[in-house]
Amino acid sequence: MSAELLLALIPLVPVLAVFGIIAARSRPNLREGVSIAAGVILFLLVAALAVTIDWAAPPTLVIAEPFPGLSLSLTPEPLGVLFALVASLLWPITTLYAVGYMRAHHEQNQTRFYTAFAVSISAAMCIALAGNMLTLFVFYEVLSVVTYPLVTHAGTDKAKRAGRVYLGLLMGTSVGFLLLAMVWTWNITGTLDFTPGGIFSDEVSGGVLGILLLLYVFGTGKAALMPFHRWLPAAMVAPTPVSALLHAVAVVKAGVFTVLKVSVYIFGIDRIGQIAAADWLVVIAALTIVLASAIALRKDNFKARLAYSTISQLSYITLGAMLGIAAGAIGGGLHIAMHAVGKITLFFCAGAVLVTAHKSKISELNGIGRRMPWTMGAFAIGALSMIGAPPFAGFISKWYLFGGALQTEQWIAVGAIVISTLLNAAYFMPIVYAAFFLDEDPGHRHVEHGEAPLPIVLALVATALFTILLFFFPGVPLTLVQQMAGGG
Repeated sequence: MSAELLLALIPLVPVLAVFGIIAARSRPNLREGVSIAAGVILFLLVAALAVTIDWAAPPTLVIAEPFPGLSLSLTPEPLGVLFALVASLLWPITTLYAVGYMRAHHEQNQTRFYTAFAVSISAAMCIALAGNMLTLFVFYEVLSVVTYPLVTHAGTDKAKRAGRVYLGLLMGTSVGFLLLAMVWTWNITGTLDFTPGGIFSDEVSGGVLGILLLLYVFGTGKAALMPFHRWLPAAMVAPTPVSALLHAVAVVKAGVFTVLKVSVYIFGIDRIGQIAAADWLVVIAALTIVLASAIALRKDNFKARLAYSTISQLSYITLGAMLGIAAGAIGGGLHIAMHAVGKITLFFCAGAVLVTAHKSKISELNGIGRRMPWTMGAFAIGALSMIGAPPFAGFISKWYLFGGALQTEQWIAVGAIVISTLLNAAYFMPIVYAAFFLDEDPGHRHVEHGEAPLPIVLALVATALFTILLFFFPGVPLTLVQQMAGGG
């Protein structure tokens, strides 16, 4: 199968799955089977593209040409292929998880849920493989719109308010800042193509580049950089499978992926290091890392703590992108994959506890590890990865980020990584300790229950296993991000 055909099929498979999901709406087993099968097929197609592509002459698929000289097109590059691999791998696993969660939690409108999920994955694939900034922007907006029904799935007033915050912040920043940056860039350079080394000439002043960089970064609201972060905790009102994949992987990773891709292919890594505004963005990212960690420490709601942890962890990637050296870009790119498998495990575990023990507060989890050892064992693995402890995936990306911060003598970045690591340990490890070593609180005794439904346990064990395997076998993501940094 040619690379061009693979490139056409990758975004098409989830769309075709929508028709199967709708056709099987009265047969739940078949409906979910279609989703899982489509996810497996999608991952195999992305993996085939990754191994067959010629990076010196990558294929291009032109979808449309809305403006002369400016097309909607797909052209894969290493960072995008990594993002596509991560999202496509985790789609069937999350669907398996959703089978157990949605049924055990007696969720309504499940066909609509799986349909919106599939369309969201298609949009994520187009973002990952976008050949220029216009294509990325269009599908970035599509992703915001098609995930809105998932955020508001419950249909309650709280869910609708959260949906308004979600859509308002994401589309407000993208239209207000990101679109302006794109128009300005087009006016200066005459192109929006992603180009190794960047597209700006030496004649463009540092002041203009600084303003553009600020517009691009703050215009990417999905990166959840403070003060444009409130949409993420608001979106936690969604069912846990949504929180897990779309708000721990696809949506938020589309944000930090955009920041990193712009820094490498619009500005260029070397040029980023010469822009004064990048230093200010390092400071803002560092503050977001520490402040979000401090807020997470105070949250008793399980998903709220994970949400603020995500805000903190995302800013590691923005920080790495703004360091202006290869080590920072490599660390940021790796963290897209390493954070994804660790954080989705944590969300899976939070959902497992909710549907099985009906507990949503951390203060109610004493002793639950003895009733749900697989779930809380997986949680411990995900937590240690978020902290950055070996032998778990998060250690590798944090190692590169820390090395990049030291190499550039960005001491505020060094301090933020150290302090947030300690805060990570402070808000994660007491949960693990309480689950396994404290007796149940008489005021919050657990009903007689064991583990979560089998599909949930299988999914969270699988992602926990990936968190370990990526530490020992980081070759694929490491090769891709090194290729990206070498060409950027």
